[in-house]
Parts: sequence; structure tokens; C-alpha cells
Amino acid sequence: MATLKAFSNSDIQTAQSFLTQLIDVVQEDISGSLTRRKYQVFVTGGIGPGVTSSLFQTVYDQDFSLQTSNPMFDMTVGIFSGSSTVGGSATGIESTGKLLFPSTSLMMREKVDIYHEFAQTLLGDRDRAFFAPFANNDASTSLTTTTNRMNNVMFLTFKRLFHRDGIKKETFAMKFFQSASRAPLAGYVGEEGPNLNQTSVSGSAIFTDAGSASTLKVSNAGGTVGNIVNSSNTDETVGLMFYDRGVAAFDLSKILSGNQHVSGVIDAMAGVAHADAPVGKAVIGDTSGNAGAKFIPDFMVSGSVDNIVDHLSSTRFQSGTLTAMTFQNLTNINSTLYFCRANADEFNYSSNSTYLDSSGNINVIDAAARQDGSQKSFSFITKVGLHDAQGNLLAVAKLSRPVEKNPEKDITFRVRLDF
Repeated sequence: MATLKAFSNSDIQTAQSFLTQLIDVVQEDISGSLTRRKYQVFVTGGIGPGVTSSLFQTVYDQDFSLQTSNPMFDMTVGIFSGSSTVGGSATGIESTGKLLFPSTSLMMREKVDIYHEFAQTLLGDRDRAFFAPFANNDASTSLTTTTNRMNNVMFLTFKRLFHRDGIKKETFAMKFFQSASRAPLAGYVGEEGPNLNQTSVSGSAIFTDAGSASTLKVSNAGGTVGNIVNSSNTDETVGLMFYDRGVAAFDLSKILSGNQHVSGVIDAMAGVAHADAPVGKAVIGDTSGNAGAKFIPDFMVSGSVDNIVDHLSSTRFQSGTLTAMTFQNLTNINSTLYFCRANADEFNYSSNSTYLDSSGNINVIDAAARQDGSQKSFSFITKVGLHDAQGNLLAVAKLSRPVEKNPEKDITFRVRLDF
């Protein structure tokens, strides 16, 4: 039987370390139709064939139908209930508190609910608003303070596989096109054709959390929070990074040219076909109606969540093999170090049956040494076992090579358990 020795308190130490991993998200992963998974969980009724839409879309690192694909992050949009986007389009409030909107708007209650859900999760209060730069505030302040308030928000929630235990501070960067395409086409305002599905080619910006370490804040619900800024003007805060939760929130009015004219075909509760759109679709931003439509608030109000996410992902990140988004994640490694000490007079014998001869004497290398007693016992240590208080073996550490132990040596083996 192996020799056992009890640990003292000084023989056991704990430590914490961090492992980082670089994550790159390429443009095609975000813009590709096969790498973005939709969940058709919303269905309208009434006018026309109805509109179906997701509440969010998931971006994968390859075709999401493949078993080897990995979901990287979810993408959705939300609108603050006290914003002018909601106030300017709502037609009233029911006695139950439910907001009412005309049929020309889509999913406005869902967009408000999405904002509420993120506020509850990250701020601890569904009625609070996000502010960039980050500011702790109560629900009443959120409703009355408009400065730096994020009313129209794009949320990116990174999957646990990629953000691990958190996102490393000052490593996030995202290339995003603030201006939509300006393809000319007759019949559209300012000779500007449909730009909802045209990939942006100019007006890109880099948004990063560089410098956030010096201005970190803490949300009771969302953990450590850093500001995301425009790299070309670090005084312009465009969003928030919730490092512990792996969630990035962007103010669409700052990362988009919100006042830019928007045009194209969107889903709609339409029972009659349009010259440029079939039943169930509508045209936004052309001369036949809503000619002066803007991305904010018109598109945010009239488009479904899928319409908005499709536009943001397929046009504003471009389509190619270049990096669209990058960051480093953190994996916390908690370690317990066991210092297994073998003093000079310990562990010099082996429990191996070949250590003794048939007479019960120690086998020696030199037969003459048995006669004069000059041969000292020694052993070769190959494994270190960790046992519980009852002597049950819990873990075994194997040495890369046998280590000789004799009465002239003090040896300490350090066993590290990571979890």
C-alpha cells in the first residue's frame, strides 16, 4: 500500500489566473443569409396575408444548418418606451397599459418589450433607460432626462462559447458603415434609389472600447460596464459594453446616419399590391408615399425586427472575408496548489512487491552492500495521489519521468488542480 501523509494548512494554496482568446468575426458571417438564423415567432393578423418575423437573429460562424456550426451572437433592436420614436407613432394607451399603434407600424410593442427585457437584465429595472456614457439612474430620471439617452438601440449578445467568463477590457472593435448606399434610381427622392438592401460602400467607422478601463462603471445587475466610442472622435460615446454579460448596446442614432433618407420594400400589413411591392409588402421612401422617410424614426417604426436586423447585418458590415468585429474573451481559472513534501526520512521505500525478496529483505543492487549495511534504501516516485480524509483516492498526478528519492533528498511536488 502506498505511503500516506497529511497536508498542513501551509501546504495548500489557492490562486486565480486568466486565459485570453482572440475572437474574430468576419463580414460574411454577419451579412450572409445562410449564417444568420431567423426564428419566425411573431405573426400579425388582420390586413393582408400577415407578417411573420423573428424577435432576434443568431449569427453563426458558418452555414447554421451544418452540425459543425457555432452560434456566435444574437442581434436585435429595441426602442425605449419614453422616446419620441414611440411617442410620435403611438395612438393611445389601453386601460391595461398596453400601447396602441396604427397598422402602418410593425412590432412596436415587441421592440419596446425587447428594450424592457435588456433593461431588466442589465440595469435591474425594466423601466430604466440606457445612457451613453453609462449613468446609473432610476426610472423617473430615465423618463425625464433625454441627454445621452439611448432611445433606439442595437443589442449584440455574445454566446457563452465565445465570450466565456467575460470580454477583456479595451479589446473590442467593430467596423460599421454609418451611411447607407446611395444608388440612384428614377422615381425616388433626390435620385436616391432603394438603399435597404444595397451594401454600404462608404462612410465606415470603427467603434471601440479603447480607454474604457479608466472610466469603468458597475451596474448592480449587469456587472462591469465600459463605454464604446468612435475611434475617430473618442469624445463621442456611441454605446455600452457589459463585459461580464457579454452584451454590447449601440445607440442607433449615433452609429447610423439616422436622418439619411431610407427607401426600399419592407414587410407590411397590406392587402393590396403596390406598383413596386406585392401583397403583404410596402414601399418606404418613394414618391408615392412617405417620400421623406428617414432611418430614424420612420424605418424603426415601420419595419419589422427582421427588416431592421436584415438591413443592419447585410448592408452595414459589408460582405467579405475581412474582420467586422473583434475582441478578446476571458476564462477565469481557479487553481488549488498542493505542495506534497517528502522530507529526507520519508518515502524512501516502495510499496511495489518486487522491492522485497522472498525472505522479506530489501532487494539491493550490490549484494556485498547487504552484508555491511552500506546500501541505503531508495525509491523512484512515479505518481502522486490525493486522498480524502477517509483515504479514498480522488486524483492522481503522473510524473513525466521517475524521480529518485533517498535519505539525502528533500523533494516537494507541486500538484495543481484547475477548475
